[in-house]
Parts: sequence; C-alpha cells; structure tokens
Amino acid sequence: MNSDLKIGLALGSGSSRGWSHIGIIKALSSLGIKPDIVCGTSIGSLVGASYLSNKLQLLEEWACSLTKIETARFFEINTSLNGFVNTDRLHEFLNTTVASDKAVIQDLEKQYASVSTDLETGREIWLTNGSLIEAVSASISLPGLFPAIKNNNRWLVDGALVNPVPVSVCRALGADIVIAVNLNGDIVGKHFEKTKDIEKKSVGIGVGEKITDLVIEYTSSLFSTLGDREQPPGLFDAIASSINITQDRITRSRMAGDPPDILLTPKLSHIGLLEFYRADEAITEGKLCVQRMESEIKHVLEIT
Repeated sequence: MNSDLKIGLALGSGSSRGWSHIGIIKALSSLGIKPDIVCGTSIGSLVGASYLSNKLQLLEEWACSLTKIETARFFEINTSLNGFVNTDRLHEFLNTTVASDKAVIQDLEKQYASVSTDLETGREIWLTNGSLIEAVSASISLPGLFPAIKNNNRWLVDGALVNPVPVSVCRALGADIVIAVNLNGDIVGKHFEKTKDIEKKSVGIGVGEKITDLVIEYTSSLFSTLGDREQPPGLFDAIASSINITQDRITRSRMAGDPPDILLTPKLSHIGLLEFYRADEAITEGKLCVQRMESEIKHVLEIT
C-alpha cells in the first residue's frame, strides 16, 4: 500500500444500523487500514468521533449491553414538542463513549468532519473545528426525534437530509482514496417486512420486571413493525420508512456524481431504524461486509 496516499473513510447515516461502522472499522484495522481522514453523517459522525477519540471499545461494549427497555428510556413523552429524546441521558452517553465536553476537533490526531443540515436554508454544513460533542449532536439530530442544535446562530439538524454518505467531504479534506459505507443500500420497502420471531423477541425484559402500561405502549410504538397491513402504518413506522426512502434516493444521487473508490454496503435491512439494542448483529455484519470485499479492498489499495 502506498503510504503517501491519504485514505478517507466516509461513514454513512442509518440510525441503529450504524453500529455496523464499529465492525467495519475494526475489520479494516485488522487488514492494516487506518484512515487518515474520517467523515461521518448522523450515526457515522458519532462512531467516527468515538474512533478518533480512542473510545471505540467503550462504545462497542456499551452498545452491545443495551436492551430494548434501556433503548426506550432514551426517549420521553413530554410537552416541549421539539423532540422525543431525553437530552440529559443522551449527553451522558456521548460523554462516556465519544468525548468530553472540552474535546475539540482540532486536537484529534486525524482529520475529522461531521455533516449536518442548516434547518433554515437547507445548506449542507461541515463541522471541522470546535466542540466535538456539538459536531456529533448536530449531525445526529433527526427531525421529530431529536431537538435541533444551535451552532454559530444556525439551527442544525441531521446531515442525512443532504449528504447521507459524505464521500465529497473526504475528498474536499484531501483524501486520495475514499472508502464509503452506505447503510441504506437494501432498506427501501423492507421496513415492514419483519418476521414474527423478531417482533416477539423480548430483549432486556426479564420475567417479573415491572414496567407501566404506558412504557409498554410507548416502546411498542417505537419498535413495533408488524400489524394489520390493511391499517395505516403507525407514526414511527411512517417516519422510519420515509427516512429510508429519502436517504436511499439522496445517496444514489450523490454517489452517482462522486463515487467512492471502495463501497461497503452491509446487509442491514432486517434492523429497524431505532433498534439500537441489536448492536451485536450490526457489528458482526460490518465485519462480514469487509470480509466479502477483502479482495477488492486489497486490489484498490495495492495491499499484498
């Protein structure tokens, strides 16, 4: 491999499917591939920041320990109407597994950028300096679930609205070769195709555990994807499927104009948008994806 070439890693959006980025980064590292530039959109920005902060192992352990009920506790029913995410709990999670509030992007050993969207203008915003936590928070702020983040007098939301797989950002920062991870390659039309086995899986709910009927109903609305197909989809099903379609269409358009040198597309359609408690499956598929593409990766990077 030519050591003079700068390798960029573009980590795409995809909510809970983004845990596969962890497996991909670890599998690439086992091949001796350590990117010089890491750019991420949404969950990709979070995993990328954790990686460059040397906290990826902590993030993996935390994600793999997550249960369905603990995932639900990150969301709360409130009257603010600016999002469903428990921001205090989210902030604690980011401090533990990504970076402290004092961490700034300029201090990272490698180049990093997160992608977000200006809510007023619709412009694509690249955050390449300043607070690392703020950059991640802005990039993951999925409208309707997360509150928008104030940054330099702009309200920023999820970067997936404009650039789900930030190949262009890697190239702009000087990458000679870009490895891109598209988490949305096989998801359109799949959101409602869950099996009963998955739906009935009682992750994290022990025998005799006491939870209120409200929590049961709420978590069901968050994660349930089965039901009478003659009935209209629930709120979160509709949101998730709409996001799937949007991300898929934008990704296809962006990568047609600026294709990566290596494209990794893990098979993740069986994992729902908010099923963060299925990290083991996503991480394993990330590793398998790299294994399936190993010959092509070695060819492009001239690894012997």
